[in-house]
Amino acid sequence: MRSFIDAVILTPGYNEWWVRRINDNTPKPSQENSQSIEEHLRVVPSELEIIRQDFERRNSELEKKIEQMEEEKMNLRLDIDEAQTRNETLEKSFSESRSEKRELRARVAEL
Repeated sequence: MRSFIDAVILTPGYNEWWVRRINDNTPKPSQENSQSIEEHLRVVPSELEIIRQDFERRNSELEKKIEQMEEEKMNLRLDIDEAQTRNETLEKSFSESRSEKRELRARVAEL
């Protein structure tokens, strides 16, 4: 009896039936809730990932502000250097005019 069952199982009709049976049992996608594969496989970010993204965004904003402040600082230093140079020039001309004034007073006193 065992050889009879083996012979039936190995027939081409059985193999065809078996393949059809396996394929008939595979689930077919329903048309009601059809999503694209991208939507279906899309990963929902975790709370930690959302916090990390927010941190990176705020960090980049702060880096931009720091760059702007450093540029302003450099411009202010240039303004300070220019003002100091102008001040030194004025002090020098003021001291020259004082010394000229003293010389003139000394000449007037001699006369």
